[in-house]
Amino acid sequence: MTIAAPRDCDTPNPLARHYSRFRVADRILLTGHSHQAWPDVALEGHTEAWSDAAELVDEKWDRALEKADRVRRGFARLLGARPEEVALGQNTHELVTRFLSALPLRDRPRLITTDGEFHSLRRQMDRLAEERFLDVVKIAALPVDTLAERLAAVADDRTAAVLVSSVLFGNAQIVPGLGTLSTACRRVGAELLVDAYHHLNAVPFSLDREGLADAFVVGGGYKYCQLGEGNCFLRVPPRGETLRPLLTGWYSEFARLTQRTVGEVPYGEGPARWAGATYDTASHYRAGRVFDFFEEQGLTPDLLREVSRRQVGILAAGVDALDLDPRHLARDREVPLDRVGGFLALRSPHAGAISADLRTRGVWTDYRGDIVRLGPAPYLSDEQLRLAIDALGAAVTNWKSPETTD
Repeated sequence: MTIAAPRDCDTPNPLARHYSRFRVADRILLTGHSHQAWPDVALEGHTEAWSDAAELVDEKWDRALEKADRVRRGFARLLGARPEEVALGQNTHELVTRFLSALPLRDRPRLITTDGEFHSLRRQMDRLAEERFLDVVKIAALPVDTLAERLAAVADDRTAAVLVSSVLFGNAQIVPGLGTLSTACRRVGAELLVDAYHHLNAVPFSLDREGLADAFVVGGGYKYCQLGEGNCFLRVPPRGETLRPLLTGWYSEFARLTQRTVGEVPYGEGPARWAGATYDTASHYRAGRVFDFFEEQGLTPDLLREVSRRQVGILAAGVDALDLDPRHLARDREVPLDRVGGFLALRSPHAGAISADLRTRGVWTDYRGDIVRLGPAPYLSDEQLRLAIDALGAAVTNWKSPETTD
């Protein structure tokens, strides 16, 4: 097995040749926390999907379901789960709302979450709170070291579920103690849903090691897995096989469509219980080929974490060396780098302006509120990271905030 991402990345990174269509050697894409480049083999998946549709027409679905099984196995491997525990969906919102619809909300009208969740969950929780038929409790995500403990403290026998990320999307901080939170949820009869989107392939994940064998876990492949759109999952613990989601798609009956339904609405077995409806099959063709590529290249979660920690370390050291006025740009040095996920978060009152300026200098980043996010990826070289830091220094000094000008 060839490991194509060495510890010390030359210019160009030898892995970059597999990403020629995204031109990762010619552009500095510090967007690895949001949209990583797709390897060239992803196009093979798209082409295969088109060819199967052209040849098989409506009989393509047996082939497509084989691809879905490959994606299910890929996510299961990253989670330390069994493939039959993994339901697939096109986005996490679809899967989270399906999860919410399976909860006994009449008897347990309380949902507990944090103010650090991604927009799809944050918006849905806010909208449910507006209707006032549910008690939505939102806990401050920071300080992250006590978050799990604080969530556990407010969970009671009125709580249907606690919903929390394992790595915060805004600042990359890893949330500790989720296993203890899972135990607390089980004690009061509440479900725990963990959003692991910023965890998988950025930080090694294990249901057993994290103490989350009883938890629902949601996530997807748009970011660190390089799978692109339409590839999300919901890991369902064994007892979830008895739940009956209200928002249910006809694919749950896919294997029994020729049977006449009498009585209550039936559900499929295993992942089919949580299935939706017709979807774009190309997403799974692409994802299956990318999962194969990762295995062929030896891009294991442990190796990817090693590469990510080194790259984030290079960026952090570069920022420190710039010695910028913290009123203009600062990073939180109180959080050790081994406690953050796959990107570096930098705080500035002009985060949007800095991100836009960097783009004019050929460095692609993004920002959330007052946080500029620098997300490296395994196909970048060390030299590209150093050039990005030079551009960052130029971008920050390119403007002066009126209230901080000496």
